[in-house]
Amino acid sequence: MQQNFFNISEKVQSAADKAMESLKGRFAEVDEITEYNQQKVLSAFIKNNVSESMFQESTGYGYGDRGREVIDKVFADIVGAEDALVRHNFTCGTHTLAVALYGMLRPGDVMLCVTGTPYDTIHSVIGIDGKGDGSLADFGVIYKQVDLKDNKPDLEAIKEAVSGEKIKLVYIQRSRGYSLRPSLSCEQIGEIVKIVKENSDADVMVDNCYGEFTQTIEPTQVGADIIAGSLIKNAGGGIARTGGYVAGRADLVEKISYRLTTPGLGREVGATLGMSRELYMGIFFAPHTVGEAIKTAIFTASLFERFGFGTTPKSTEPRFDIVQSVLLNNEENLIAFCQGMQSGAPIDSFVTPEPWDMPGYDSKVIMAAGAFTGGASIELSADAPLREPFAVWMQGGLNFHSAKTGIMLAAEKMAERGLI
Repeated sequence: MQQNFFNISEKVQSAADKAMESLKGRFAEVDEITEYNQQKVLSAFIKNNVSESMFQESTGYGYGDRGREVIDKVFADIVGAEDALVRHNFTCGTHTLAVALYGMLRPGDVMLCVTGTPYDTIHSVIGIDGKGDGSLADFGVIYKQVDLKDNKPDLEAIKEAVSGEKIKLVYIQRSRGYSLRPSLSCEQIGEIVKIVKENSDADVMVDNCYGEFTQTIEPTQVGADIIAGSLIKNAGGGIARTGGYVAGRADLVEKISYRLTTPGLGREVGATLGMSRELYMGIFFAPHTVGEAIKTAIFTASLFERFGFGTTPKSTEPRFDIVQSVLLNNEENLIAFCQGMQSGAPIDSFVTPEPWDMPGYDSKVIMAAGAFTGGASIELSADAPLREPFAVWMQGGLNFHSAKTGIMLAAEKMAERGLI
């Protein structure tokens, strides 16, 4: 039964209906991946005898917190890793990545990023921006990178780089960040890992943000030594209010735990403060929520392709993260898109987004986000730096039907202003 609660015009509604009709096969593919991953998660919960007693609060040092110990085992099983560290103490994805890097690297070590320049907010961690303030560069870690070739990892250049000198850590960013290059599949990551391992002793770390549960495998299952991500993105299922995870080789996870707390204590301390229940629930819901976000991304691509805009990935292409880019061509379109999407948010729909100088970014950014959890990009949101190529990066959607409305309202706002 069709209800027009939001006064969607015939122009936008008709395009949306045609998009939906064309996507039945794609949505069936997403459901197949979702079902596999949901069963995988359920199996890990059952294998590790998760019980309600593990949701109890611990305080102070948090010694002997059974829920904290078991969630690590559950997550490690889910991603096919030796060990994991799942904590609400990780404040965001960037913090999680930083803790992992500081845990694995020492003064004089060389870190090699093989997916071009990484995401903006990690620049200050590495020291790419030239600032000290406790960056890796400030501690004597040497940073190098291999640029992309035709928007893909340059495998020959990677081989040459890891063969030519002693590299301690190879860093792979799976998602696109604020670029238009394709996100990486686990199979592509596996190709990079193979080259690294055959030609060096380097450890491989993957920034897995936005990529979890988009395939039936994770980078740890194709040889990555460490993966890290945020629980207010895919892996927290829209339920975790904060936190992050690190998973991979047991010895490296142990080192990283010393950076999160302190050497000698590591993972043995850390009060859960009543957060365990929602971390468990978030991980349990994650496969389904990610499936809804991928459907939202595919619908967005299909709808805006019908209005003549470029998209990446295209609606017909495979998905390896939840991010959808739409090439909106100019500043006016960007602003209208984000303001329209904001009007369809469950929280703060009345707010009008405007471009601003957001910390960690080198240009003004406009963001649409009406989320139950602040900054949760598994919830429908859009980021757009006001610079060429005037693309919006959209991600998330706790449930497809609500997110679909938000996307249609983005198109409707553009239609109202005569932009489509």
